[in-house]
Amino acid sequence: MITEDKELLLKDLCARLTFRICANLPNHHLVSHKYIIHDINIQNGWTSGILDCAGRIRIYGAKVEDIKPYLRPMSSMTEEEEEEWWKFKEEETIVGEQTKSLDWLNAHHFDYRGLIEKGLAIEVTEENNPYK
Repeated sequence: MITEDKELLLKDLCARLTFRICANLPNHHLVSHKYIIHDINIQNGWTSGILDCAGRIRIYGAKVEDIKPYLRPMSSMTEEEEEEWWKFKEEETIVGEQTKSLDWLNAHHFDYRGLIEKGLAIEVTEENNPYK
């Protein structure tokens, strides 16, 4: 992983920490597992979280470059979600800050940084949704 991609992924994951971000550990003993990130050490790029291995839960640590978060493409936003998001955006235009709309996108796991297209995240689909 190139440095710019790692920094982008790290920045994105840090912004999502309070919103229960799920990731995949694709190289964990050659099996993919759901990983819920609880903490990130930005000094060394390690995460800590809960790993679900076939129903067995344990605390685990993984490097940022070894995980792929599950995110929704912006195109998957429903009309109702878009209306809700635009309410925040319109309010912020008046106030002059972006935090509420970005928090909303993070809370709903939308990929507004293009991580899916870069291969840094896994697209959430109806069949592949760890947030349900």
